[in-house]
Amino acid sequence: MNMTFNFNNPTNLIFGRGKLNELAAQIKEKRVAGTLGKRALLLISNGKSTKVNGSFDRVVEQLKEADVEVSVCSKIMENPLKSVVMEAAAFAREKECDFIMALGGGAVLDSAIAVSAMATNPGDLWDYVNGGTGKGKPLVNAGLPIVTIATSSGTGSEVNCWGVISNPETNEKIGFGYPELVPVLAIVDPELMVTVPPKYTAYQGFDALFHNTEVMISNGVNIFSEAIALSAIESIAKYLPRAVKDGNDLEAREQVAYGSTVAGIAMQLTSTTAQHSMEHAMSAYHHNLPHGAGLIMISKAFAEFFIEKHACDEQFIKMARVMGIPTADKPEDFVTALMQLQKDCGVDDLKMSDYGFTSDESMTLAVNARETMGGLFLANPCEMTDAECSGIFDKSYR
Repeated sequence: MNMTFNFNNPTNLIFGRGKLNELAAQIKEKRVAGTLGKRALLLISNGKSTKVNGSFDRVVEQLKEADVEVSVCSKIMENPLKSVVMEAAAFAREKECDFIMALGGGAVLDSAIAVSAMATNPGDLWDYVNGGTGKGKPLVNAGLPIVTIATSSGTGSEVNCWGVISNPETNEKIGFGYPELVPVLAIVDPELMVTVPPKYTAYQGFDALFHNTEVMISNGVNIFSEAIALSAIESIAKYLPRAVKDGNDLEAREQVAYGSTVAGIAMQLTSTTAQHSMEHAMSAYHHNLPHGAGLIMISKAFAEFFIEKHACDEQFIKMARVMGIPTADKPEDFVTALMQLQKDCGVDDLKMSDYGFTSDESMTLAVNARETMGGLFLANPCEMTDAECSGIFDKSYR
C-alpha cells in the first residue's frame, strides 16, 4: 500500500440536513475575514429544479440576509458549453460580481470553476484548457471566490477545483481546473435533493460510485484515498437503490450525498482513470447523453478489461466485499455486484444506440478520449492501447 499522499483542501465543507440555513452566517463570517464581498453571481441551471425544490428562494433570502447584491445567470445546461461559460463570465464582469454562488447539480458546480476563471482572465476558456485543442496557458489572474451548494449527488465538484466543459465546435469535452479555483465554502444539504427524479438520481449516483471505484483501481491509490473511497462505495451501494425508489428517503439521500462528496475529496488524493476520459468522448459526440448513463454503459466492459489482465485483482475484491458480497474472493465478484446494483436501480438496460451511437464509432471515440484527456489513461492500473479502448466500446455497444 502506498503510504504517501498530499492533501490540501481549503474548502469549508458543511454537510448535513438543514445546513442551507447556515449560509448567511457563513458569508458574513467570510466577509469579515476578507474572503467574500457583497456582489454575487448566482449560477443556476436552465431547468426548473431549484425553483421546484425551493432552494433558489431560500438561497436568495439567505444572500439578502447577508447583505449580498444578487445577479442571476440561469443558462447552465447538462454537459455545459464553453459558450455559456464565456457568456456567464462576461455577465459577472458587467455586474461587477466579486464572488460566484453555484446552486445546482454537477453541471452548475462544474461551470462555476470555469466562470470563476474567465470572469477575471483575458481571452477564451480554451486558452487555459490542457488537452485536445486547448492552449494550456497558466491563469493570469486569480479567479473569483466560489461558494457551492449542491442539489444533487454526482460530481463531487462542490469541494474540488475541477469542472468538465464541452466545446461542440471541436467535439471536445475536457476537464478544466486549477488549484486556486477550489471553492471557499461548500454546503451539502441532502434535503435539497429529494426532488431529483429517480432516473437522474441513479445516473448521478453511479457517477459518484465510479469516481470512487476508479480511485480504487488507479495506480496512484494510497492508504488515505482507499479508505475514504471504500467508505463511499459502501454507502452508495447500500443506499442508492433506496434513493432511486423513494426520493424522500432522507437517510438514503444523506448516505449517497456523503459518497458523492467524499469522491470529490478522494479525487484530490488520487486521479480517476480512463473510464471518465472514455465517457467524455461519448458525450462530446452525443451531447444528449447524461454523463452517468454513459459511464454505466461502458462500466462492465471497462472493469472486465483489467480483470482479464489481473491488473488489480485485490482492489476489485475489496470493492465487491463492501458492495454486498462479504465473502468475495475473486475480482469477477465486483462485476457481479456492479450488475446487481445497476439492476436494483433500474439502469441495467441502457443502450448506446438509443442515444444515436453507431457500431462504427468505437475507434473515433477511443482516439478522442486519449487526445482530450489522455492524462487519465496514465492512471490506469495497466496500459490500454487505442485498439483495446475501442474494443471496450465495441463490447459495450448495443
